[in-house]
Amino acid sequence: MNRTKYSFLLLFLLLSVVTFAQPKIKVACVGNSITFGYGLKPTESYPTQLQALLGDKYEVHNYGNSARTLLSKGNLPYIKEKEYSDALALNPDIVIIKLGTNDSKPMNWKYQTDFIADLTAMVKRFKQLPSHPKIYLCYPIPVFARAPHFHPEWGINDSIIVNGVIPKIKTVQKKMHVRLIDLRKPFLGHEELVFDGIHPNAEGAKFLANEIFRQLTTKH
Repeated sequence: MNRTKYSFLLLFLLLSVVTFAQPKIKVACVGNSITFGYGLKPTESYPTQLQALLGDKYEVHNYGNSARTLLSKGNLPYIKEKEYSDALALNPDIVIIKLGTNDSKPMNWKYQTDFIADLTAMVKRFKQLPSHPKIYLCYPIPVFARAPHFHPEWGINDSIIVNGVIPKIKTVQKKMHVRLIDLRKPFLGHEELVFDGIHPNAEGAKFLANEIFRQLTTKH
């Protein structure tokens, strides 16, 4: 082998090592049962479907925990769960926060004055990580109270989400200069994408994953 061919081979090998050594972009999906994939197979949850859309350069982690609230005084605060500490420990490059649906329950919304402060604190905590992640706040998907198998006893209230939760999320998004994903608007009129008026079915989770994928891959 002459020197020129040897040099090209060495360069190729070096480039291959560099390419394969590139760390993956870590994505932390923070949320409640909709993120977890309640009622779905693990392969059908939106984080799993988002992984498929993003490909091998990304590493998507599902940190959803059912029935959890953003409110620290809620009946089941997300910040007290292992998923929250695990999401922080991941030191992610991207954080997707989808909380607020369970906060609309009367037992939780009585603490509504804390919502902005609690969400701000969560965003700050992620911003302080060494990875300095891009943070996306998501509007909750609509609640279809007239859907079959809807559970009114859960107390989830679409009016409170629209008039209370969403404006507060928007306030924090502007205040903290993070990004916003509106998941409510695309789901409006699509009751067929949820199986109980609240939780996406497999097709709904795919729809949700596509919306988030579109936002992650759109230049801002």
